[in-house]
Amino acid sequence: MEASLNIGDVAPVFSLPATTKEKISLSDYKGQKNVVVAFYGMDFTPG
Repeated sequence: MEASLNIGDVAPVFSLPATTKEKISLSDYKGQKNVVVAFYGMDFTPG
Protein backbone atom coordinates (compact mmCIF):
# COMPACT_ATOMS: atom_id res chain seq x y z
CA MET A 1 0.00 0.00 0.00
CA GLU A 2 1.43 3.34 -1.03
CA ALA A 3 0.67 6.33 1.15
CA SER A 4 0.64 9.87 -0.10
CA LEU A 5 0.99 13.15 1.75
CA ASN A 6 -0.59 16.49 1.08
CA ILE A 7 0.68 19.93 1.99
CA GLY A 8 0.09 20.47 5.70
CA ASP A 9 -0.06 16.76 6.59
CA VAL A 10 1.95 15.53 9.56
CA ALA A 11 5.02 13.65 8.35
CA PRO A 12 5.10 9.91 9.07
CA VAL A 13 7.53 8.48 11.61
CA PHE A 14 10.77 7.40 9.93
CA SER A 15 14.51 7.32 10.46
CA LEU A 16 17.41 7.40 8.04
CA PRO A 17 21.18 7.00 8.31
CA ALA A 18 23.05 10.30 8.62
CA THR A 19 26.35 10.97 6.91
CA THR A 20 27.92 10.08 10.26
CA LYS A 21 26.32 6.61 9.95
CA GLU A 22 24.10 7.11 13.00
CA LYS A 23 20.32 6.79 12.66
CA ILE A 24 18.41 10.05 12.84
CA SER A 25 14.66 10.18 13.30
CA LEU A 26 12.47 13.07 12.32
CA SER A 27 10.91 12.81 15.79
CA ASP A 28 14.32 13.68 17.32
CA TYR A 29 13.62 17.29 16.31
CA LYS A 30 9.92 17.52 17.13
CA GLY A 31 9.17 20.78 18.89
CA GLN A 32 12.80 21.90 18.69
CA LYS A 33 13.63 22.97 15.16
CA ASN A 34 12.19 23.39 11.71
CA VAL A 35 13.23 20.50 9.46
CA VAL A 36 13.44 20.33 5.68
CA VAL A 37 13.69 16.87 4.15
CA ALA A 38 14.91 16.66 0.56
CA PHE A 39 15.54 13.45 -1.38
CA TYR A 40 17.95 13.44 -4.28
CA GLY A 41 18.32 10.38 -6.44
CA MET A 42 21.90 9.18 -6.82
CA ASP A 43 23.49 11.81 -4.54
CA PHE A 44 26.48 10.51 -2.59
CA THR A 45 26.41 7.22 -4.50
CA PRO A 46 28.86 5.90 -7.05
CA GLY A 47 27.69 5.92 -10.64
